[in-house]
Amino acid sequence: MAGLIIKPRSRILHGHDWVYSTEVEKKFGDPQPGDVVALKDFKDRSLGTAIYNPHSQIVARRISRRKEDLTVDFFERRLRRALVYREQIPGLDLKLCRLVWSEADGLPGVIIDRYGENLVLQTLTLAMDQRKELLMTAMQNIFHPTTIVERNDNTIRMAESLPLVTGMLMGENPGPFTVTTGGISFKVDLLAGQKTGLYLDQLDAYAAIARLAKDRRVLDCFCNQGGFALACAKAGAVSVTAVDISEDAVRATQENAEANGVSDIISAKVGNVFDFLKAAEAEGQTWDLIILDPPSFTRSKKTLGDALRGYKEIHLRALKLLSAGGIISTYCCSHHVSQADFRRVICEAAVDAKRTLRQISYHTQRPDHPIIPTLQETEYLKGWTYEVAAAF
Repeated sequence: MAGLIIKPRSRILHGHDWVYSTEVEKKFGDPQPGDVVALKDFKDRSLGTAIYNPHSQIVARRISRRKEDLTVDFFERRLRRALVYREQIPGLDLKLCRLVWSEADGLPGVIIDRYGENLVLQTLTLAMDQRKELLMTAMQNIFHPTTIVERNDNTIRMAESLPLVTGMLMGENPGPFTVTTGGISFKVDLLAGQKTGLYLDQLDAYAAIARLAKDRRVLDCFCNQGGFALACAKAGAVSVTAVDISEDAVRATQENAEANGVSDIISAKVGNVFDFLKAAEAEGQTWDLIILDPPSFTRSKKTLGDALRGYKEIHLRALKLLSAGGIISTYCCSHHVSQADFRRVICEAAVDAKRTLRQISYHTQRPDHPIIPTLQETEYLKGWTYEVAAAF
């Protein structure tokens, strides 16, 4: 088996599973793009096997600490292990969840989401994309789906020199259909919706924030399909204003509000959230509960500074719009932004807004998106809910 010899002090020697191009001492055996390769340290000791792509900055991603190959049997074992883990999560609906979360389930670049009898597949690494047929066979043997939808329109694929594609891999396009979770109905379109249909990682947060919404005026920023807005409206909010720059997202929010019988409570608006908050401040508007759940402000460390400035601005504007005793619930979905950095910009915004914040809760991704502590990239979603306390 061809392979790579890894330099001393490389991150894979400290528990990570990635090898960057700068961490390769030398190659042996002429490995080809997409190959499964052996990994060895500078003393010729085995570090396991990995998938290889010399066209990516991450040239190797470990799949096992033993010698393995990407066969149907390998995929079946990993899928079965992922399913068993999720079967043990209390209260998790196995018909509406993430079944496979990339490295966290030992399948780098593979994401599988389940919507009833429909599976949505993403293959974000070259080796996994090349073996899509083998993976699909294993998926059918373990999960027995009616359809498999390909949502390989994630720009992450471009780093692996892969094209962006969507389509049906198995069965017929199910078209738009309705799923229900936590007493809320959502219309999903697996081929055309954002992400793979829903923000499955936030389903627990919807319920948690809804418990704080009764008798409050709520502002849901970056509402997408209205997850927070719908949950708050059904939990007894007096009114909910939902804002998103996407016309499709606002239309979906309106349709979901009608389907859930809360269209009289939710007012969905198309707009740039930064501009909306600025105008609301000028008009003297206030809310009792504000939710900030933006898309990632950065997809690389190069733009981290700009992202942090954006996060600070949006928090500063939101905090100025909170009534006395108001609540802000805020989230960041970029793994490039650390917990410490995100919390720091919130605190800086609170100081500038002359607001004292009292923490109510911390939020992270749902447990069907498992976190490996030595792979910080598996932990991307972080958030806090704070109450504006009376000044001391």
